[in-house]
Amino acid sequence: MKVKVSLKDKMEVIVDNWRKTYKEVINNYGDVVIDSIKVNQILGGMRDVPALVCETSFVDPYEGIKFRGYTIKEVLDKLPKPKGANYPYALGIWYLLLTGEMPTENDVVELEEYIKAKQKLPQYVIEILRNIPSNTHPMTQFSIAILAMQRESLFTKELHNLAKSDYWKPMLEDSLNLISKVPVIAAYIYRKTYRDDVFVKPNNDLDWAANFAYMLNPYDDYIINPDFQDLMRLYLILHSDHEGGNVSAHTCFNVSSALSDIYYSVSAGLNGLAGSLHGSASSDSLKWILSIIKFYNRLPTEEELYNYVNSYLDAGKIIPGFGHAVLKVTDPRYLALRDFVDKYKLDSDIFRLIKLLYKVVPEVLSARGKVRDPYPNVDGHSGAMLYHYNIKETEFYTVVFGVSRILGMTAQVIWARAVNYPIERPKSLTINDIVNIAKSKK
Repeated sequence: MKVKVSLKDKMEVIVDNWRKTYKEVINNYGDVVIDSIKVNQILGGMRDVPALVCETSFVDPYEGIKFRGYTIKEVLDKLPKPKGANYPYALGIWYLLLTGEMPTENDVVELEEYIKAKQKLPQYVIEILRNIPSNTHPMTQFSIAILAMQRESLFTKELHNLAKSDYWKPMLEDSLNLISKVPVIAAYIYRKTYRDDVFVKPNNDLDWAANFAYMLNPYDDYIINPDFQDLMRLYLILHSDHEGGNVSAHTCFNVSSALSDIYYSVSAGLNGLAGSLHGSASSDSLKWILSIIKFYNRLPTEEELYNYVNSYLDAGKIIPGFGHAVLKVTDPRYLALRDFVDKYKLDSDIFRLIKLLYKVVPEVLSARGKVRDPYPNVDGHSGAMLYHYNIKETEFYTVVFGVSRILGMTAQVIWARAVNYPIERPKSLTINDIVNIAKSKK
Protein backbone atom coordinates (compact mmCIF):
# COMPACT_ATOMS: atom_id res chain seq x y z
CA MET A 1 0.00 0.00 0.00
CA LYS A 2 1.41 3.40 -0.98
CA VAL A 3 1.34 6.65 0.90
CA LYS A 4 -1.66 8.84 0.13
CA VAL A 5 -0.90 11.18 -2.74
CA SER A 6 -1.82 14.40 -0.89
CA LEU A 7 0.77 13.91 1.87
CA LYS A 8 3.42 12.63 -0.51
CA ASP A 9 2.91 15.55 -2.91
CA LYS A 10 3.07 18.02 -0.04
CA MET A 11 6.33 16.50 1.14
CA GLU A 12 7.79 16.61 -2.38
CA VAL A 13 7.45 20.39 -2.45
CA ILE A 14 8.65 20.89 1.13
CA VAL A 15 11.65 18.60 0.69
CA ASP A 16 12.73 20.34 -2.51
CA ASN A 17 12.63 23.74 -0.83
CA TRP A 18 14.54 22.60 2.22
CA ARG A 19 17.25 20.92 0.16
CA LYS A 20 17.88 24.26 -1.51
CA THR A 21 18.01 25.97 1.90
CA TYR A 22 20.50 23.45 3.29
CA LYS A 23 22.76 23.82 0.25
CA GLU A 24 22.64 27.61 0.49
CA VAL A 25 23.58 27.52 4.18
CA ILE A 26 26.52 25.19 3.50
CA ASN A 27 27.72 27.22 0.51
CA ASN A 28 27.35 30.63 2.17
CA TYR A 29 28.28 29.88 5.77
CA GLY A 30 30.10 26.54 5.78
CA ASP A 31 33.35 27.97 7.18
CA VAL A 32 31.77 30.21 9.82
CA VAL A 33 32.68 29.35 13.44
CA ILE A 34 29.49 29.46 15.52
CA ASP A 35 30.79 28.41 18.94
CA SER A 36 33.73 27.08 20.95
CA ILE A 37 33.85 23.97 23.12
CA LYS A 38 35.15 23.62 26.67
CA VAL A 39 36.85 20.62 28.23
CA ASN A 40 34.03 20.23 30.77
CA GLN A 41 31.57 19.98 27.85
CA ILE A 42 33.57 17.21 26.20
CA LEU A 43 33.81 15.32 29.48
CA GLY A 44 30.28 16.22 30.56
CA GLY A 45 28.22 14.40 27.94
CA MET A 46 28.59 17.10 25.22
CA ARG A 47 26.24 19.30 27.26
CA ASP A 48 25.14 22.41 25.35
CA VAL A 49 27.42 21.74 22.40
CA PRO A 50 25.54 23.09 19.32
CA ALA A 51 26.48 20.28 16.97
CA LEU A 52 23.16 18.86 15.74
CA VAL A 53 20.45 19.89 13.31
CA CYS A 54 16.82 19.42 14.34
CA GLU A 55 13.97 21.09 12.48
CA THR A 56 11.09 19.40 14.29
CA SER A 57 11.33 21.01 17.73
CA PHE A 58 13.31 23.38 19.91
CA VAL A 59 13.42 23.85 23.69
CA ASP A 60 13.23 27.50 24.65
CA PRO A 61 14.53 28.16 28.21
CA TYR A 62 11.49 30.29 29.05
CA GLU A 63 8.72 28.95 26.81
CA GLY A 64 9.55 25.25 26.84
CA ILE A 65 9.28 22.86 23.92
CA LYS A 66 8.22 24.38 20.63
CA PHE A 67 6.99 22.04 17.95
CA ARG A 68 7.90 23.64 14.62
CA GLY A 69 7.82 27.00 16.37
CA TYR A 70 4.49 26.45 18.16
CA THR A 71 4.29 26.40 21.96
CA ILE A 72 2.40 23.66 23.81
CA LYS A 73 -0.57 25.98 24.29
CA GLU A 74 -0.61 26.95 20.61
CA VAL A 75 -0.42 23.32 19.52
CA LEU A 76 -3.29 22.30 21.79
CA ASP A 77 -5.37 25.24 20.58
CA LYS A 78 -4.66 24.94 16.86
CA LEU A 79 -4.49 21.20 16.12
CA PRO A 80 -7.84 19.69 14.99
CA LYS A 81 -9.82 17.78 17.61
CA PRO A 82 -12.01 14.70 17.18
CA LYS A 83 -15.71 15.38 17.56
CA GLY A 84 -16.61 15.70 21.23
CA ALA A 85 -12.99 15.60 22.42
CA ASN A 86 -11.23 18.25 24.50
CA TYR A 87 -7.79 17.46 23.10
CA PRO A 88 -6.46 17.16 19.55
CA TYR A 89 -5.75 14.18 17.35
CA ALA A 90 -2.30 12.97 18.43
CA LEU A 91 -1.40 12.21 14.81
CA GLY A 92 -1.86 15.91 14.13
CA ILE A 93 1.44 16.56 15.94
CA TRP A 94 3.20 14.09 13.62
CA TYR A 95 1.81 15.89 10.59
CA LEU A 96 3.10 19.17 12.04
CA LEU A 97 6.53 17.74 12.88
CA LEU A 98 6.82 16.20 9.44
CA THR A 99 5.61 19.03 7.23
CA GLY A 100 6.14 22.11 9.37
CA GLU A 101 2.54 23.09 8.62
CA MET A 102 -0.47 23.05 10.94
CA PRO A 103 -2.79 20.36 9.52
CA THR A 104 -6.40 20.88 8.60
CA GLU A 105 -9.05 18.51 9.89
CA ASN A 106 -9.13 16.81 6.47
CA ASP A 107 -5.35 16.33 6.60
CA VAL A 108 -5.52 14.57 9.95
CA VAL A 109 -8.62 12.50 9.18
CA GLU A 110 -7.01 11.28 5.96
CA LEU A 111 -3.88 10.32 7.89
CA GLU A 112 -5.94 8.60 10.59
CA GLU A 113 -7.83 6.53 8.01
CA TYR A 114 -4.62 5.50 6.28
CA ILE A 115 -3.07 4.44 9.59
CA LYS A 116 -6.13 2.35 10.50
CA ALA A 117 -5.82 0.40 7.26
CA LYS A 118 -2.28 -0.67 8.22
CA GLN A 119 -2.62 -1.41 11.94
CA LYS A 120 -3.04 -5.20 11.82
CA LEU A 121 -0.04 -6.95 13.35
CA PRO A 122 1.79 -9.59 11.31
CA GLN A 123 1.28 -13.02 12.81
CA TYR A 124 5.03 -13.54 13.28
CA VAL A 125 5.18 -10.47 15.57
CA ILE A 126 2.40 -11.92 17.72
CA GLU A 127 4.20 -15.26 17.87
CA ILE A 128 7.47 -13.61 18.85
CA LEU A 129 5.76 -11.70 21.66
CA ARG A 130 3.96 -14.82 22.85
CA ASN A 131 7.27 -16.67 23.07
CA ILE A 132 8.97 -13.99 25.16
CA PRO A 133 8.67 -14.77 28.90
CA SER A 134 5.99 -12.54 30.40
CA ASN A 135 8.36 -11.36 33.13
CA THR A 136 10.64 -9.81 30.48
CA HIS A 137 10.72 -6.03 30.85
CA PRO A 138 8.00 -4.40 28.68
CA MET A 139 10.56 -2.14 26.97
CA THR A 140 12.59 -5.18 25.97
CA GLN A 141 9.48 -6.73 24.47
CA PHE A 142 8.64 -3.47 22.69
CA SER A 143 12.10 -3.09 21.18
CA ILE A 144 12.22 -6.74 20.07
CA ALA A 145 8.81 -6.53 18.38
CA ILE A 146 9.78 -3.42 16.42
CA LEU A 147 13.15 -4.85 15.45
CA ALA A 148 11.43 -8.04 14.28
CA MET A 149 9.42 -6.00 11.77
CA GLN A 150 12.63 -4.95 10.02
CA ARG A 151 11.89 -7.58 7.41
CA GLU A 152 9.00 -5.31 6.31
CA SER A 153 11.30 -2.41 5.43
CA LEU A 154 10.72 -0.92 1.98
CA PHE A 155 13.72 1.32 2.51
CA THR A 156 16.07 -1.64 2.88
CA LYS A 157 14.51 -3.49 -0.05
CA GLU A 158 14.67 -0.50 -2.40
CA LEU A 159 17.83 1.24 -1.16
CA HIS A 160 20.27 0.11 -3.84
CA ASN A 161 17.85 0.89 -6.65
CA LEU A 162 17.12 4.43 -5.47
CA ALA A 163 18.67 7.79 -6.15
CA LYS A 164 19.76 9.52 -2.93
CA SER A 165 17.15 12.17 -3.56
CA ASP A 166 14.42 9.51 -3.17
CA TYR A 167 15.64 7.87 0.05
CA TRP A 168 13.01 9.67 2.11
CA LYS A 169 10.07 8.18 0.22
CA PRO A 170 10.33 4.54 1.39
CA MET A 171 11.46 5.86 4.78
CA LEU A 172 8.15 7.74 4.96
CA GLU A 173 6.18 4.62 4.06
CA ASP A 174 8.10 2.53 6.60
CA SER A 175 7.41 5.16 9.25
CA LEU A 176 3.69 5.14 8.52
CA ASN A 177 3.68 1.36 8.77
CA LEU A 178 5.50 1.51 12.09
CA ILE A 179 3.34 4.28 13.56
CA SER A 180 0.20 2.36 12.65
CA LYS A 181 1.33 -0.70 14.59
CA VAL A 182 3.13 0.60 17.68
CA PRO A 183 -0.05 1.25 19.75
CA VAL A 184 -1.27 -2.26 18.91
CA ILE A 185 2.11 -3.75 19.87
CA ALA A 186 2.28 -1.74 23.10
CA ALA A 187 -1.28 -2.65 24.08
CA TYR A 188 -0.65 -6.31 23.27
CA ILE A 189 2.42 -6.27 25.54
CA TYR A 190 0.41 -4.66 28.33
CA ARG A 191 -2.47 -7.13 28.10
CA LYS A 192 -0.10 -10.10 27.76
CA THR A 193 2.12 -9.07 30.65
CA TYR A 194 -0.37 -7.64 33.15
CA ARG A 195 -3.91 -8.63 32.13
CA ASP A 196 -3.89 -12.41 31.82
CA ASP A 197 -3.03 -12.33 28.11
CA VAL A 198 -6.51 -11.14 27.13
CA PHE A 199 -6.03 -9.00 24.04
CA VAL A 200 -8.39 -6.16 23.07
CA LYS A 201 -8.88 -5.76 19.31
CA PRO A 202 -8.53 -2.29 17.74
CA ASN A 203 -11.69 -0.21 17.44
CA ASN A 204 -11.80 1.37 13.98
CA ASP A 205 -14.32 3.98 15.12
CA LEU A 206 -11.65 5.61 17.32
CA ASP A 207 -8.72 7.83 16.46
CA TRP A 208 -5.11 6.63 16.85
CA ALA A 209 -4.60 7.81 20.43
CA ALA A 210 -8.11 6.95 21.65
CA ASN A 211 -7.76 3.49 20.14
CA PHE A 212 -4.53 2.99 22.11
CA ALA A 213 -6.38 3.88 25.31
CA TYR A 214 -9.20 1.49 24.38
CA MET A 215 -6.82 -1.41 23.64
CA LEU A 216 -4.96 -0.91 26.92
CA ASN A 217 -8.33 -1.33 28.72
CA PRO A 218 -6.74 -0.78 32.15
CA TYR A 219 -10.03 -1.32 34.02
CA ASP A 220 -10.81 -4.53 32.10
CA ASP A 221 -14.27 -3.17 31.39
CA TYR A 222 -14.13 -2.86 27.57
CA ILE A 223 -15.82 0.53 27.91
CA ILE A 224 -14.84 3.58 25.88
CA ASN A 225 -13.56 6.08 28.46
CA PRO A 226 -13.57 9.62 26.98
CA ASP A 227 -11.48 11.05 29.85
CA PHE A 228 -8.74 8.45 29.49
CA GLN A 229 -8.78 8.83 25.72
CA ASP A 230 -8.29 12.59 26.08
CA LEU A 231 -5.40 11.96 28.44
CA MET A 232 -3.79 9.67 25.89
CA ARG A 233 -4.21 12.29 23.14
CA LEU A 234 -2.53 14.86 25.37
CA TYR A 235 0.19 12.52 26.61
CA LEU A 236 1.19 11.37 23.13
CA ILE A 237 1.41 14.96 21.92
CA LEU A 238 3.45 16.21 24.88
CA HIS A 239 6.08 13.45 24.69
CA SER A 240 6.36 13.25 20.91
CA ASP A 241 9.56 15.25 20.37
CA HIS A 242 12.20 17.10 22.37
CA GLU A 243 14.91 18.41 20.05
CA GLY A 244 17.50 16.06 18.59
CA GLY A 245 20.03 15.78 21.40
CA ASN A 246 18.14 13.59 23.88
CA VAL A 247 19.34 9.99 24.02
CA SER A 248 16.41 8.35 22.23
CA ALA A 249 16.14 10.87 19.39
CA HIS A 250 19.88 11.16 18.84
CA THR A 251 20.46 7.40 19.00
CA CYS A 252 17.73 6.84 16.42
CA PHE A 253 19.08 9.66 14.25
CA ASN A 254 22.66 8.42 14.53
CA VAL A 255 21.81 4.81 13.66
CA SER A 256 19.76 5.97 10.69
CA SER A 257 22.69 8.08 9.45
CA ALA A 258 24.39 4.80 8.53
CA LEU A 259 21.37 4.19 6.26
CA SER A 260 19.82 1.73 8.66
CA ASP A 261 16.06 1.57 8.16
CA ILE A 262 13.47 2.94 10.58
CA TYR A 263 13.00 -0.37 12.41
CA TYR A 264 16.70 -0.71 13.27
CA SER A 265 16.87 2.97 14.16
CA VAL A 266 13.75 3.22 16.32
CA SER A 267 14.54 -0.01 18.17
CA ALA A 268 17.95 1.46 19.04
CA GLY A 269 16.36 4.71 20.16
CA LEU A 270 13.92 2.85 22.41
CA ASN A 271 16.82 1.02 24.06
CA GLY A 272 18.18 4.43 25.05
CA LEU A 273 14.76 5.61 26.18
CA ALA A 274 14.63 2.68 28.61
CA GLY A 275 17.40 4.22 30.74
CA SER A 276 16.65 5.57 34.21
CA LEU A 277 18.08 8.98 33.26
CA HIS A 278 15.71 9.24 30.31
CA GLY A 279 12.35 7.55 29.74
CA SER A 280 11.96 5.77 33.06
CA ALA A 281 12.23 9.04 35.02
CA SER A 282 8.43 9.22 35.01
CA SER A 283 8.05 5.99 36.94
CA ASP A 284 10.89 6.96 39.29
CA SER A 285 9.08 10.20 40.12
CA LEU A 286 5.80 8.43 40.81
CA LYS A 287 7.52 5.87 43.03
CA TRP A 288 9.04 8.73 45.04
CA ILE A 289 5.65 10.40 45.43
CA LEU A 290 4.08 7.11 46.58
CA SER A 291 6.96 6.53 49.01
CA ILE A 292 6.22 9.85 50.74
CA ILE A 293 2.56 8.92 51.21
CA LYS A 294 3.60 5.50 52.48
CA PHE A 295 6.13 7.03 54.89
CA TYR A 296 3.45 9.16 56.58
CA ASN A 297 0.61 6.73 55.84
CA ARG A 298 -1.30 9.84 54.74
CA LEU A 299 -0.83 13.14 52.96
CA PRO A 300 1.93 15.06 54.81
CA THR A 301 1.51 18.62 55.98
CA GLU A 302 3.45 21.39 54.29
CA GLU A 303 5.87 21.59 57.22
CA GLU A 304 6.40 17.83 57.20
CA LEU A 305 7.10 17.92 53.50
CA TYR A 306 9.72 20.65 53.93
CA ASN A 307 11.48 18.47 56.50
CA TYR A 308 11.18 15.37 54.34
CA VAL A 309 12.60 17.05 51.24
CA ASN A 310 15.51 18.59 53.16
CA SER A 311 16.35 15.25 54.79
CA TYR A 312 16.15 13.54 51.41
CA LEU A 313 18.61 16.02 49.92
CA ASP A 314 20.88 15.85 52.99
CA ALA A 315 21.20 12.11 52.31
CA GLY A 316 22.77 12.94 48.94
CA LYS A 317 19.74 11.89 46.90
CA ILE A 318 18.32 13.61 43.82
CA ILE A 319 14.65 14.53 43.73
CA PRO A 320 13.05 12.95 40.64
CA GLY A 321 10.70 15.01 38.48
CA PHE A 322 12.40 18.34 39.17
CA GLY A 323 15.03 20.21 37.18
CA HIS A 324 15.76 20.41 33.47
CA ALA A 325 18.90 20.75 31.38
CA VAL A 326 17.58 23.74 29.44
CA LEU A 327 14.43 25.14 31.04
CA LYS A 328 14.53 27.96 33.58
CA VAL A 329 10.80 27.82 34.28
CA THR A 330 8.21 25.16 35.07
CA ASP A 331 7.96 22.74 32.17
CA PRO A 332 4.88 23.69 30.09
CA ARG A 333 4.24 19.98 29.58
CA TYR A 334 3.87 19.65 33.36
CA LEU A 335 1.47 22.57 33.36
CA ALA A 336 -0.57 21.01 30.55
CA LEU A 337 -1.00 17.84 32.61
CA ARG A 338 -1.91 19.91 35.68
CA ASP A 339 -4.53 21.71 33.60
CA PHE A 340 -5.94 18.30 32.63
CA VAL A 341 -6.28 17.41 36.31
CA ASP A 342 -8.18 20.63 36.93
CA LYS A 343 -10.34 20.28 33.81
CA TYR A 344 -11.46 16.77 34.73
CA LYS A 345 -11.51 17.47 38.48
CA LEU A 346 -9.23 14.52 39.25
CA ASP A 347 -8.83 14.14 42.99
CA SER A 348 -6.51 11.93 45.04
CA ASP A 349 -3.76 12.21 47.64
CA ILE A 350 -1.26 11.81 44.81
CA PHE A 351 -2.49 14.91 43.00
CA ARG A 352 -2.72 16.84 46.28
CA LEU A 353 0.87 15.91 47.07
CA ILE A 354 2.03 16.89 43.57
CA LYS A 355 0.52 20.35 44.11
CA LEU A 356 2.23 20.59 47.49
CA LEU A 357 5.56 19.49 46.03
CA TYR A 358 5.18 22.18 43.39
CA LYS A 359 5.25 24.73 46.21
CA VAL A 360 7.81 23.15 48.52
CA VAL A 361 10.55 21.64 46.34
CA PRO A 362 11.48 24.74 44.28
CA GLU A 363 11.73 26.76 47.50
CA VAL A 364 14.01 24.19 49.12
CA LEU A 365 16.20 23.77 46.05
CA SER A 366 16.45 27.52 45.51
CA ALA A 367 17.43 28.06 49.14
CA ARG A 368 20.28 25.60 48.74
CA GLY A 369 21.49 27.53 45.69
CA LYS A 370 23.00 24.59 43.82
CA VAL A 371 20.32 23.93 41.20
CA ARG A 372 20.04 25.86 37.95
CA ASP A 373 16.39 24.89 37.46
CA PRO A 374 14.44 24.02 40.64
CA TYR A 375 11.09 23.68 38.87
CA PRO A 376 9.18 20.48 38.00
CA ASN A 377 9.48 18.83 34.62
CA VAL A 378 6.96 16.65 32.81
CA ASP A 379 8.13 13.52 34.65
CA GLY A 380 6.93 15.05 37.90
CA HIS A 381 3.35 14.65 36.73
CA SER A 382 3.10 12.16 33.86
CA GLY A 383 3.40 8.93 35.85
CA ALA A 384 0.66 10.03 38.23
CA MET A 385 -1.70 10.49 35.29
CA LEU A 386 -1.28 6.90 34.10
CA TYR A 387 -1.51 5.63 37.67
CA HIS A 388 -4.80 7.46 38.18
CA TYR A 389 -6.32 5.66 35.20
CA ASN A 390 -5.36 2.28 36.67
CA ILE A 391 -2.12 1.69 34.77
CA LYS A 392 -0.24 1.01 37.98
CA GLU A 393 2.49 -1.13 36.45
CA THR A 394 5.27 1.48 36.44
CA GLU A 395 7.60 -0.60 34.26
CA PHE A 396 5.14 -0.06 31.42
CA TYR A 397 5.26 3.75 31.56
CA THR A 398 8.32 3.94 29.32
CA VAL A 399 6.49 1.95 26.65
CA VAL A 400 3.73 4.57 26.60
CA PHE A 401 6.45 7.23 26.35
CA GLY A 402 7.98 5.23 23.49
CA VAL A 403 4.74 5.15 21.51
CA SER A 404 4.76 8.94 21.65
CA ARG A 405 8.48 9.49 21.04
CA ILE A 406 8.34 7.34 17.91
CA LEU A 407 6.42 10.22 16.30
CA GLY A 408 9.35 12.55 16.77
CA MET A 409 12.02 9.98 15.93
CA THR A 410 10.40 9.04 12.63
CA ALA A 411 9.84 12.66 11.62
CA GLN A 412 13.50 13.48 12.30
CA VAL A 413 14.77 10.47 10.36
CA ILE A 414 12.56 11.19 7.34
CA TRP A 415 13.98 14.71 7.26
CA ALA A 416 17.53 13.42 7.54
CA ARG A 417 17.02 11.26 4.47
CA ALA A 418 15.21 14.07 2.65
CA VAL A 419 18.15 16.47 2.95
CA ASN A 420 20.73 13.70 2.57
CA TYR A 421 22.17 14.19 6.03
CA PRO A 422 25.57 12.43 6.15
CA ILE A 423 26.69 9.65 8.46
CA GLU A 424 27.60 11.05 11.88
CA ARG A 425 31.30 10.79 12.69
CA PRO A 426 32.50 13.23 15.37
CA LYS A 427 36.19 13.28 16.30
CA SER A 428 37.25 11.43 19.44
CA LEU A 429 40.13 12.45 21.70
CA THR A 430 42.08 10.73 24.46
CA ILE A 431 42.37 12.36 27.88
CA ASN A 432 46.02 13.10 27.11
CA ASP A 433 44.99 14.81 23.87
CA ILE A 434 42.50 16.93 25.79
CA VAL A 435 45.06 17.86 28.45
CA ASN A 436 47.66 18.82 25.85
CA ILE A 437 45.18 20.93 23.88
CA ALA A 438 43.96 22.60 27.08
CA LYS A 439 47.53 23.40 28.20
CA SER A 440 48.37 24.91 24.81
CA LYS A 441 45.23 27.06 24.88
CA LYS A 442 45.80 28.12 28.46
